[in-house]
Amino acid sequence: MIPYGKQHITDEDIAAVIETLQSPFLTAGPKVAEFEAAFANYVGSKYAVAVANGTAALHISCMALGVNASSKVITTPITFSASANCVKYCGGEVYFADVDADTVLLDVEKVRALLEQHPKGTFSGIIPVDFAGYPVNLSAFRALADEYDLWILEDACHAPGGSFTDSKGLVHKCGDSSLADLAIFSFHPVKHIATGEGGMVTTNDENLYKKLKQFRSHGMVYQGDPALIENHGGWYMELQELGYNYRMPDLLCNLGISQLKRADEGLAKRQAIAKKYDEAFAGTKAKTIIPPTGINHAYHLYVIQVADRKGLYDYLRSKQIFAQVHYIPVHLMPYYKNLGTKEGDFPISEEYYKHCLSIPMYPSLTDEEQSFVISEILNFVK
Repeated sequence: MIPYGKQHITDEDIAAVIETLQSPFLTAGPKVAEFEAAFANYVGSKYAVAVANGTAALHISCMALGVNASSKVITTPITFSASANCVKYCGGEVYFADVDADTVLLDVEKVRALLEQHPKGTFSGIIPVDFAGYPVNLSAFRALADEYDLWILEDACHAPGGSFTDSKGLVHKCGDSSLADLAIFSFHPVKHIATGEGGMVTTNDENLYKKLKQFRSHGMVYQGDPALIENHGGWYMELQELGYNYRMPDLLCNLGISQLKRADEGLAKRQAIAKKYDEAFAGTKAKTIIPPTGINHAYHLYVIQVADRKGLYDYLRSKQIFAQVHYIPVHLMPYYKNLGTKEGDFPISEEYYKHCLSIPMYPSLTDEEQSFVISEILNFVK
């Protein structure tokens, strides 16, 4: 069986978990801060806050940014629904803008058109997504956000290690928060760094960082924090905000530390797999997306587009190749259709969905397995 993605667990990873099991702390211990510091260093941000999963990262990010019932936030239809749901968790309203056909990323010009349809001050922020590992051009979004006084929350779940070079020759790593107010990551098993569950928020804003730490742990302020209003003794803590138990345990953080040590190696392997796919499908009926110079694609997914997607999906399964579809456009989900969206609203996203298929992409994919995948896809599309 060849899945579209899977975790890669080594003896070093297992040893890291055992080490934590034998330590005094399974959660709320020193490995949390160690993982946060290592991850912030990896992506190039000042701060990082470890949380229970990527959805929790999105939720507390919206909380820290002040999303509420009067907030209107723009995001892409081509993403996992959590990128939109986080706004709804806070009572806000989600608006979608269509994607660019060449990149499948949120189209900055379509976002501009949406903004121009409303008075300035209508919208609060934008949640662009580094879909499949292709970095969003946040320079363009930052200029637009500054013009309309919007915040940016980068969903970089697919793109740790990815980067793009701006028009001035500056390299911006996904999640470095050089252009976004906050960025979030996921450590789900199919992601670059797999801890089972887990997530991270990165930022360069100290005030946002403090809010994130508070919201991930019930909204509590603990002993030693100067924000305490009173202090009854060494046990004392205060509930100052309504937060959640979104903590990431030491057990998973130490696994994350071990995985992070191989992040560059894993990214290089993903890019080598992508190059082989690019070459194999060039000039065929399997459409691929090849990024231009200046884009360092992280390849969480490798997506092809074919005329008969359902036929290929079923054919590959018959060969024990378990491809997947990413994603059903969020605005076509029943929940969002009940809120007023409908088929035809975002034609580029909808056309992409009809043809897209994510084929196997993970560092432990062997040359033989990849060659078999390529051969079977070419057999079908020919």
